[in-house]
Amino acid sequence: MSTDPSVHADNLKSTRLDRNFVVEKTKSIEISFSAQFEQRVFFTNDLFSAEMDLLASLIEPVSSRPTVTFCVDSGVVETRPDILKSIQGFGKDYSEKFSQGQRIEIIPGGESCKQGLTIVEGLLEAFHRDRLDRRSYVVAIGGGAVLDTVGLAASLTHRGIRQIRIATTTLAQADVSVGVKNAVNYFGQKNYLGAYAVPWAVINDTASLKTLSDRDFKAGFAEAVKVALLKDAEFFRQISTHAEALANREINIAGQVTRRAAELHMEHITGGGDPFELSQCRPLDFGHWSAHRLESLSDYQLTHGEAVAIGIAIDCVYSRLIGRLAEDQLDAILSCLTRLGFHLNHTLLAEPEPLIAGIEEFRRHMGGTLNLTILNDIAIPHDETDLDQSQLINAIKYVSRRVGCGPGLSGRR
Repeated sequence: MSTDPSVHADNLKSTRLDRNFVVEKTKSIEISFSAQFEQRVFFTNDLFSAEMDLLASLIEPVSSRPTVTFCVDSGVVETRPDILKSIQGFGKDYSEKFSQGQRIEIIPGGESCKQGLTIVEGLLEAFHRDRLDRRSYVVAIGGGAVLDTVGLAASLTHRGIRQIRIATTTLAQADVSVGVKNAVNYFGQKNYLGAYAVPWAVINDTASLKTLSDRDFKAGFAEAVKVALLKDAEFFRQISTHAEALANREINIAGQVTRRAAELHMEHITGGGDPFELSQCRPLDFGHWSAHRLESLSDYQLTHGEAVAIGIAIDCVYSRLIGRLAEDQLDAILSCLTRLGFHLNHTLLAEPEPLIAGIEEFRRHMGGTLNLTILNDIAIPHDETDLDQSQLINAIKYVSRRVGCGPGLSGRR
């Protein structure tokens, strides 16, 4: 520390308050800063039989034993009734390391849990009952909707409790679990209420995929196709080559696809410079403006994966119609989606106008300026701000008439 009296005097002078002080012109204090985050994703083959030590290793000791509250997707409980005993046994095995919440919270699986704040409010009551604090843990086990809902409740509690996500569906493993978003639907709009929060850790368990219905099993491959079309042409080629194997539930291939899709999503989120989506350019929403609208129009009878597959088809046909995407590439994309088992010609496409209304919702969600990602080529996305609505309607009509690979589509290319 300096002992120079003049320096000391200057410091005193700079902090002296003056009753006659007047701001003569606009003053500001501007400081740029960044926060350090870490995204950790682990891949296991059967977490709830032989690898529970991984989960235990993620729970860090504090001055007192942290409390861990488990929230489990009801669909997981139905297909794996032994999971509740596994969780209870886990709590006993590691009782010296942490204390377990008073009870395991069972959350309705699927999009129903995201409709409004009812489930979130129930979770907040449970977290309060268990006296969770900032050093506590919420372990969410289930599909993407359950991870979203539990994640929002955890984000709101004490401004953020540590979340450990254990993804049990292809959709959650390929996309939702590795994201930093948590949300529920409100005002009839998808993900209207939400918060950004980086999970403490993510565990993708391949064994859990074996218990999925055929419909839920294929759902995540729409997100895999999406991220491949945006970022990795070779990955898209591999998905297309193995489309029938994926449709036939070859678990080894499925595990590899969800893992690569998760890696690509993570690379974008952590390396794209905009993890909290402050800019108006959001390429990972490729195919999603119509997907979100289709989900709400169908009263969520369409799953997110099914809606995304249709949304990808619409945006790819639009890309072709305005002369950007080549005809053979469009055919390859539509063929891949169809061979994966997605039905693209949904009855909701017969009248394009209600679907087109989703563009305004998407514009507000994006921050006021419409910026849609389309394709110049596979793995070469383009941000489109000048939307040709008539061609977009033509794209919707085209997809509604076409199931798979058929006659060519003329474009301006």
